[in-house]
Amino acid sequence: MIFRSPYPDVVIPDISVVDYVLQRAPEFGEKAALIDGVTGTTLSYDELASGIRRAAGGLAQRGLAKGDVLAIYSPNTLYYPVAFHGAAYAGGVVTTVNPLYTSGELAKQLRDARARFLITAGPFVDKAREAAAEAGGIEKIFTFDGAPGTTPFSALLDSEELENPPQIDPATDLVALPYSSGTTGLSKGVMLTHRNLVANMAQLLGTRSLVRELKKDDTLIAVLPFFHIYGLLVIMTNALSRGAAIVVLPHFDLEQFLKAVQDYGVTFAHLVPPIVIALAKHPMVSEYDLSSIEGINSGAAPLGGELARQLEERLGCVVSQGYGLTETSPVTHAAPNKKRGDSSHSTIGPCLPNTEVRIVDTATGEDLGPGDRGEVWIRGPQVMAGYLNNPEATAETIDDEGWLHTGDIGYVDENTYCYIVDRVKELIKFKGFQVAPAELEALLLTHPQIRDVAVVRSPDEEAGEVPKAFVVGDESLSADEVMSFVAERVSPHKKVRRVEFVDQIPKAASGKILRRVLIDQETARVSAEAGAASAKSKVVS
Repeated sequence: MIFRSPYPDVVIPDISVVDYVLQRAPEFGEKAALIDGVTGTTLSYDELASGIRRAAGGLAQRGLAKGDVLAIYSPNTLYYPVAFHGAAYAGGVVTTVNPLYTSGELAKQLRDARARFLITAGPFVDKAREAAAEAGGIEKIFTFDGAPGTTPFSALLDSEELENPPQIDPATDLVALPYSSGTTGLSKGVMLTHRNLVANMAQLLGTRSLVRELKKDDTLIAVLPFFHIYGLLVIMTNALSRGAAIVVLPHFDLEQFLKAVQDYGVTFAHLVPPIVIALAKHPMVSEYDLSSIEGINSGAAPLGGELARQLEERLGCVVSQGYGLTETSPVTHAAPNKKRGDSSHSTIGPCLPNTEVRIVDTATGEDLGPGDRGEVWIRGPQVMAGYLNNPEATAETIDDEGWLHTGDIGYVDENTYCYIVDRVKELIKFKGFQVAPAELEALLLTHPQIRDVAVVRSPDEEAGEVPKAFVVGDESLSADEVMSFVAERVSPHKKVRRVEFVDQIPKAASGKILRRVLIDQETARVSAEAGAASAKSKVVS
C-alpha cells in the first residue's frame, strides 16, 4: 500500500542549485541576505550573487574543475554560503565537515571524498593541516579569517566573476557530499545531485497551502550548523532562494542566540529539540523580547508534544515538526503550521509533493495499512544518488524500485499524516547529531582492558539520547577511565556518557549484538529512575 502526498505534484526546474538560489537575487538587490549575528556585518543579495561568482572564478583559476571536491571544515560564518555556492557554480562538489572532528576523523572524510581543496578557519588550521597531510591530495588550504600561513578566502573574492561556468546536468552531477551513518555502520558520503536539492526546495514551496511559506520579509536565524544537511538546505539554501534574511551564528550559546533574535527581529527559527528545551525552560529567556518569532520548526530528532506546547505558550508562536534524512536532501514530511492547532504536535505531517511512503512490516516485508506500525520507506526525487564508494551500503538502503528504507518505525493515519515512534536503526541521536555505535565499539575494543563491548542509545531529557557503553572488562577498570579513553579520541558529540560493566554482551548465534535487548533494558531503567525521582519530589513537596 502506497501513501501519497495530499499536495499536487510540483514541477522541478531543470537547473543547478546556484541558478535556483540566485534566480530572484536581482529582484532583492540591496536587501540583506546574510547578517553576522555577532558583528552585524551584512551581505546584500547583490553582494551574495557577485561573491559566489567571484569565488567560483578564484577557485577555477586555482585549478578546481568540474567534479572536483572542496571540503569546508568550519563553523557557520557569513561567507560559508558564498564558499559552498561558489564551488558549486564552478562545477565542484562540496563535502561539509563537522568542525569538531579530530584531525583523524577529518582525514578519513578527506580521503574518502578525494578532496582537492579545503576551507577552514584559524582555530582549526592545525588540525586541518594534520588531516591534509594524513589524507593526501589536498592542494590548497583557504581560511575564512585569513589565518597566518594560509590563503585567505577573501583572495578568491578579488577574482573576476566566472563568466562561463561548466555545463551542469542537474540529474547526474553531484553538488553536495555530506556524511551520514545511514541506518548502521560507519559514516558514508551521501551523494546529492543538483536535482536532489532543487527538488527538495521546490517540494517545500509546494506545501504552502498548509505550511508557512518563507518570504522576503522573513528573518531566520542560522544557529544550526551549515555542515549538517538541515542547516545546509533548509536554512542556508532554501531561505536564500526565497529572499529571506539569515542571521548567522557560529554555534549555539543561549544568551547570544536570544540577543540575536531580539536585536534582528527573527521571525522564524529552525531548531532541534535541545534548543527547544532551553527556550521552554530556561529562566534567561524571560529577559529578552522574542515577540518577533511567529514560528519554530523542530527537526533532526523527535520532539515531545508536551514540550512543544510549553514553548508555544511561553512564546506565543507556532511550534511544529518536520522529518527527513541526510539521504533525502533532507525533508520528506512537514507538519502544517500556519496557525496554532493546525496539527498534533506529535505528527511530522504528510509527505511532501512528489513523495510516496510505504509502511512495511520488518518481519514479513508486507505492506501495512493506516494505523499499523512498521518501517517507513520513502520514494521521491529528493532521494540520494547513493553512498560514495559503497555500492553494498547503497543496495541495503535503496531497493531496486527506488524505495529508501529509513530505519525508522512509524505509522500513517487515515488523513495521511505520519508519526515516528521508534527506530530499527542502531544510530544514536545526540542533540540531533548522529553517533554510530559501531565506530565507538571498534574504538573501545582497542583498549587493552576491554574484552567486549556494546554501545547503545540511552534516553536523556536534555540531549534526547546519549551513548552508553556496556563493557566487559577487568575489575580494575573504572567508568571514568572508559569515558576518558573515548573522549580523547573522538569529537565531543561522540563521547560515551554512561558506562555499565556486565559479565557478557547478549548476542545472537551469528555473533551479532542483540542491541534491542540492551536498549529495552536501558529504557526501562531510565524510566524507573524518572518515576522514582518524581515520586520523591511529590513526597518532599
